[in-house]
Amino acid sequence: LAGCFTLAIMILPVIMRTSEEALLSVPDMYREASFGLGAGKLRTIFKIVLPAAIPGIINGIVLSVGRIIGETAALLYTAGTVAHIPSSLMGSGRTLSVHLYSLWCEGLRTEQAYATAVVLVLFVVLLNCISAQIEKKMKRK
Repeated sequence: LAGCFTLAIMILPVIMRTSEEALLSVPDMYREASFGLGAGKLRTIFKIVLPAAIPGIINGIVLSVGRIIGETAALLYTAGTVAHIPSSLMGSGRTLSVHLYSLWCEGLRTEQAYATAVVLVLFVVLLNCISAQIEKKMKRK
């Protein structure tokens, strides 16, 4: 739980800033056209501005999740380094990035460290592919 809160606090400013930039990148012409057609402020935000900004918001979230996946230093001190699945929400555990760091520092199990790195990379690639599919579906609408 401590690791989740730590990563959420670390990543929240990044998501907020990328979302803000995505919303600001929507041309003012869209807003003006919506207001000119008689739409209110809320309708303009939810029907015009947000759908146009969704790709930028999704990209910010995906980049943030990729950063979370690779984060090791904060998790070493908050989530723990125990090599078993936690039995409760408050239990100590180990993420893949911490597991990779531990294996690499030992120097005895380099093949397992490489395998862990491959799993991490595949997970990030899979996450990017899923987000690209979601973005394509959003653009069709």
